[in-house]
Amino acid sequence: MCGRYSLSKSKIELEERFQAEMLADFSPRYNIAPTQLVPVITSDSPKGFSFFYWGITPEFGRNKPVSQKLINARAESVHQKASFKNSFKRRRCIIPADGFYEWKRLGKKTTIPHRFTLENNALFSFAGIWDEYETVDGENQHTFLILTTEPNQLVSDVHDRMPVILDKGSEKKWLDSYSSEEELIDLLKPYPSDHMISYPVSPLVNSIKNDSPALIRKTSPMDQHGNYTLFG
Repeated sequence: MCGRYSLSKSKIELEERFQAEMLADFSPRYNIAPTQLVPVITSDSPKGFSFFYWGITPEFGRNKPVSQKLINARAESVHQKASFKNSFKRRRCIIPADGFYEWKRLGKKTTIPHRFTLENNALFSFAGIWDEYETVDGENQHTFLILTTEPNQLVSDVHDRMPVILDKGSEKKWLDSYSSEEELIDLLKPYPSDHMISYPVSPLVNSIKNDSPALIRKTSPMDQHGNYTLFG
């Protein structure tokens, strides 16, 4: 799954990379978590950023509390599941990012967070779908989820799934309303591991209350005595 990611670039960098206008204010984010409001670009409005909540309530379970929402969907079956196939056909989006986090398990109780980025620390996007649903208060909310696929060799050392990462050409196809189902499915593959890097980061990222540049810095998971530490 993908349950945390970063978008540490500026508003200007985002607009230049994605050739889209952002009307709202934006500050770099280092620890984006489910239920939060973040920028996406939809197939309905590819020239502008929209702000949606991360987490979709399926059609069969509307008005469930936030904790029960889905945040990811399996790329292998998203076009087949009744709860997602309409969004796959008509409501696709890309989610700008510059890194994502996964936790490597060491023993029964210890996990070490790792950050995954492109080799040049460039902006990229996740493939996603979005939906609109009615809250318990009768308000309409726009939400999205991130598609995941089998891990590449780099990610597989830490986790058994990874988000679908799109390059610029793939983004255009993913947002194009005229792309065929076969073309779309062909995009949902693991990103090449030789174009990515990973490194351990501070366990401060474990708490969504923390959101600072320190979270994306490389740290050493152990000190010279073999104890887990926050600092390299």
